[in-house]
Amino acid sequence: MSDNLSNEQLLELAREVVEIEARAVDNLKNRLDGDFIAACELCMGTEGRVVVTGMGKSGHVSNKIAATLASTGTPAFFMHPAEASHGDVGMITQHDTLLAVSYSGETAEVITILPIVKRMGAKLLSMTGNPKSTLAKNADVHLDISVSEEACPLNLAPTASTTATLAMGDALAVALLKKRGFTADDFARSHPSGNLGKRLLLRVSDVMRTGERVPAVTADVTLRDALFEMTDKGLGMTAIVDAANSILGIYTDGDLRRTLDAGADVRTTLIRDVMHTNCKTTHPDVLAAEALRILEENKITSLLVSDDGGTLIGALNIHDLFREGLM
Repeated sequence: MSDNLSNEQLLELAREVVEIEARAVDNLKNRLDGDFIAACELCMGTEGRVVVTGMGKSGHVSNKIAATLASTGTPAFFMHPAEASHGDVGMITQHDTLLAVSYSGETAEVITILPIVKRMGAKLLSMTGNPKSTLAKNADVHLDISVSEEACPLNLAPTASTTATLAMGDALAVALLKKRGFTADDFARSHPSGNLGKRLLLRVSDVMRTGERVPAVTADVTLRDALFEMTDKGLGMTAIVDAANSILGIYTDGDLRRTLDAGADVRTTLIRDVMHTNCKTTHPDVLAAEALRILEENKITSLLVSDDGGTLIGALNIHDLFREGLM
């Protein structure tokens, strides 16, 4: 047990690991050839799902590859090879493609299910570090993920090889994503609960205040009455509208400070004389993230929401977006 390593030695060891794994991934570029194109075509032509399998560390990586494929437009799931031999192979149909991952290409649990997969007519895509292995030879398409060395000092624990496998899986998933024309909206639909999903799916109509919660006064009221409306609705501003509820302008807390500094009398000054007529507005169908961008770029805290004809239909405050986790 070497417990006398200095801090610098520990850092140097860590840097060496990162360098070894970086080289392993970089070397994959030379193997992205016709076989990779064939792998993409095989997955694109799969009528069913891509069933990803692997044992041990390769199994953990396979699980991640399956998750990445599924979330980027390629229907996929992970199947444990040991469980497959005890009934789970029934998950596979003749319309599926089995993506089998084994660095040696000789993992017993994976090799055992190959005859069954072949017999049912499913296609086989393999990722191994040995193109001459049993798994590679039986595959319809094989991807070479071999590395010159592991980052493990004993050259035993899968380290650089699992990193290379993961990178090849990501390359396949992203290539398929682009080929399918998978969009950010498609991604959001498979991630509805996360912050990314909210940014890509949440619209102004989902967060805006409507009805009696929207501060609004007509242009002929006094500043005093406008302040009562602002205080009552608690948005730090009020819209100014005409008889048809079309937006004429806005008046904010910041405007109030400037008005008072100018010596205006709140009891006699009409709101039309101090309101801003070139106020920023947004549409209910706009993404909430876009509304947030407008607020930040213009250094304001509230937005009026109007329809296509300029009629006031809602309002939102930056705190409404805070509550939705968009900040």
